[in-house]
Amino acid sequence: MLTPEQNARLTQTGKGTPCGELMRRYWQPVALSSELPAGSAPLPVTILDEELVLFRDTAGKLGLIELHCKHRAADLSYGFVDACGLRCLYHGWAYAVDGRCTDQPGQPSATFKESIRATAYPCADIGGLIVAYMGPGAPPVIPRYGFGEVPPENRVVRKIRIDCNYLQANEGNIDPHHVAFLHAQPGTERFNADLSPRMTVENASYGVRVTTVRGLPEGREYVRTSNFIMPNLSSFTMDGAVEDGFAIHWHVPITDTSHWKYLIAFQRRAALTSVDWGDDVDEFYRLRRNRSNRYLQDRRQVGGRITAGMGSDFQAHDAFATESQGAIQDRTREHLTVMDVAITRSRRCLFDGIDAVAAGSDPQHVLRPPSDGIVPDLVTDSAVVLAGAPA
Repeated sequence: MLTPEQNARLTQTGKGTPCGELMRRYWQPVALSSELPAGSAPLPVTILDEELVLFRDTAGKLGLIELHCKHRAADLSYGFVDACGLRCLYHGWAYAVDGRCTDQPGQPSATFKESIRATAYPCADIGGLIVAYMGPGAPPVIPRYGFGEVPPENRVVRKIRIDCNYLQANEGNIDPHHVAFLHAQPGTERFNADLSPRMTVENASYGVRVTTVRGLPEGREYVRTSNFIMPNLSSFTMDGAVEDGFAIHWHVPITDTSHWKYLIAFQRRAALTSVDWGDDVDEFYRLRRNRSNRYLQDRRQVGGRITAGMGSDFQAHDAFATESQGAIQDRTREHLTVMDVAITRSRRCLFDGIDAVAAGSDPQHVLRPPSDGIVPDLVTDSAVVLAGAPA
């Protein structure tokens, strides 16, 4: 368990907080590319407790600047884009993608606009995601996890709003043990066959590698390797749905008590047609099975073939498990076991990263030139093998 101070260090992500400053050293998703097609309206976004607006200028360049106009704080997302940039509806001040004020109608001084600059963050459009760097200094190299290098038809990219702190959701991704219980249903027999799997946890350049070995009938074993990737994402396989690729969950704080869960699946050699993620959501990307309706749990199914009684969608299961821990899990009350070793190791990575930032250094997995962004030791795979065969 953690002390209250330690828990706060890992869960508070606003500007100036230890974990908030850590998060800002990495590229973070701020929207789906599909949310901002060419010519679309500006998009208000809140990320890491900062209110921002995302837009494309007339040349198609991405801009992410503070939401409120520097004049009298009107909401810029209601404005429009013209040759001068994003223009405020209130008095017409305009801003370029780098935050420069480019026009001030009615202002007698032609140079006053040069003293006005909105906070602005660099953005990039990568594999169906718009990502931004919100930290100081030169942006690092964007990691290449694979989904950005395949054709659009080879990947599925979605997002879901989850109403709890990012950390408890991300920790669920590196908890292999829960799949046999929470997600038990037809198709998960490989997880259910062995409730006491062997687990190996290794340090890696990007964070933590987790290998789980489960016994199967007829002298076979199911070997699965997944990963915690600094500071707020994970990768894992999706047997039967994704071949020659893998899936990613990326948990991006909105505030300390809500976050976006970006769901990415891709395969390298063929179009991806069998993954259906995040479609059971409303226009605000909220699950239709949610806390307000108790995730539409059918008590007649609980403990049966679909154990959770919440349908077959893992996303609703995970939302229940993480949101029910509270808006911010109180880790002073938890009692971890040997099956939670990946969680304790990932927390150590985060604490070490926070310490590195405080010391003025790059934390783990911040990539700088001459890196090309490839992460060569990132292994995400699964296989059924004969018992005792090398993993």
